Amino acid sequence: MHILENEALSFAIADKGAQLSRVWDKTAGCERLWSADPAIWNRHAPILFPFVGKVINGKYRYGGAEYEMKTQHGFARDMDFVCLEEGPDHLCQCLCATEETREKYPFDFRLLVSHRLDPENPRLLHIEWEVTNEGKDVMYYSIGGHPGFMPPEGVNKEACLLGFPGKEQLHYISANPSGFALPEILHELTLEDGRTSYKETLPETFIFEDSQVSTVQILRPDGSPWVTLRCEDFPILAVWAKAEGPFICLEPWRGRTDNAGFTGEISEKVCEQCLAPGATEKITYSIEFHD
Repeated sequence: MHILENEALSFAIADKGAQLSRVWDKTAGCERLWSADPAIWNRHAPILFPFVGKVINGKYRYGGAEYEMKTQHGFARDMDFVCLEEGPDHLCQCLCATEETREKYPFDFRLLVSHRLDPENPRLLHIEWEVTNEGKDVMYYSIGGHPGFMPPEGVNKEACLLGFPGKEQLHYISANPSGFALPEILHELTLEDGRTSYKETLPETFIFEDSQVSTVQILRPDGSPWVTLRCEDFPILAVWAKAEGPFICLEPWRGRTDNAGFTGEISEKVCEQCLAPGATEKITYSIEFHD
């Protein structure tokens, strides 16, 4: 476990999955990230790579061949990253393709994950992913974040508001009980001053596509900000929670779960990313933990 800290916050990042695992608020004296209680949801803030969500029947197709991907959200979240660089305000970890990964994902990749404290705002954390195609063919992948945030102490998540600054109305899709998207059913979400009551949406998964959302917030019941996630690099934003858990997940995605009934190749998946041989893509988002 690696620690980055300043006068306001202390961040713990694990080598397993390069996962942000604790955010201790020194001012408020409380934990800001979900504890990963295995009885409810055993993750804190996993990185979703090289798939976001599920593939139908645990299988997908590429180049005329069929591959198995039985786990949801790919495999990076369960693998050990190597720490390449560590300083008092930054950390960089790396995961590369192995014989094991090639059996289920036939691409040579390198994934660098960087966490960095902001030099001016002690409550702001920057996350950067650098994806490189080290193979000889075009590489297809999805990637996403899945941080679970705790509400203010003494406040139930159902009492919190969701904020979408500058928005009056959004449209979203949801997923069926098996976790596959239903794009043919489009829902409308009307906002009041860019806000909506979270209890009205619980416990659905909301998937906002088409780059509608570049900033999303968890707000206190009085409307003041508690967490702000900025995700301009992401065409999809999901909001998810479990009814029995106290946390709310704000999830920036590049790619998503299969559509219900999808039978195409990986290259035909919705919002699938691709990289030419030797190419690199840098993707960033930030999280502000307000006091």
